[in-house]
Amino acid sequence: MHTRTARPADVPALVDLIQSAYRGDRARAGWTHEADLLDGQRTDPEMVAAAVTGPGGVVLVAERDGGLIACCQVERRDDHAYFGMFAVDPRHQGGGLGRELLAEAERYARESWHAGELRMTVIVQRDDLIAWYERRGYVRTGELSPFPYGDERFGVPRRPDLAFETLRKKLG
Repeated sequence: MHTRTARPADVPALVDLIQSAYRGDRARAGWTHEADLLDGQRTDPEMVAAAVTGPGGVVLVAERDGGLIACCQVERRDDHAYFGMFAVDPRHQGGGLGRELLAEAERYARESWHAGELRMTVIVQRDDLIAWYERRGYVRTGELSPFPYGDERFGVPRRPDLAFETLRKKLG
């Protein structure tokens, strides 16, 4: 695996990667999908382009044999860094790639910005994913934020009770 910072030319491939990891039938090949919770899109070119070119963070991409196989966004915030837009190609899930990219994001936030903590939000109904993060040292905070119902840029909910919980990890 080779890791680098995403470029604007990567946006179409990133949108496809993110969509394939979370929504629709392609996503069901992996374990991280939200296909049972949400329909529609997970992201769009404008949102990904803003993450790639925005001044407050980076999108890290993992490549293998010239193709993008994973990505994540790391964003500098006031007193911490934020981790999001995490996607691993379903065909490459379960082999440690996600763990490696998460560790790289933690290293990047710690070394580039001297961030003392990395935070993220995860849909509370994703028990398996939350457990995966807990095994990597993340702690549930109990801080909930609502799912953006009515904003189809983030998907079409299949149930009425979706919410996000903030997870955090101290970066030593």
